[in-house]
Amino acid sequence: MYNRFAAARRRYLRTHMDGIYTGMLLTGTLEPHLAEIGESAQAMFDRIVEQLKKSEGATEQLKASDQMEWVGRMNSIRSRAEEIVLHDLIYN
Repeated sequence: MYNRFAAARRRYLRTHMDGIYTGMLLTGTLEPHLAEIGESAQAMFDRIVEQLKKSEGATEQLKASDQMEWVGRMNSIRSRAEEIVLHDLIYN
């Protein structure tokens, strides 16, 4: 799966690890690597978002009663989950 996380990994490798990027590109291992990272990162992101939603009470009931509060919580949750994924998988 090629997604925003795979694109971020590609940019990171190309910018900060040019030798590794070039080697992977020449041996044909870059695209499978990016696909694997993309899948793993998306799964991790989804799992973290669900865990944070449960722990912080961002429920469907809250969404129905106070939509702006729910949106604020979800934006915060998604932002934090993305930072965790980027730190643990993409920039590592």
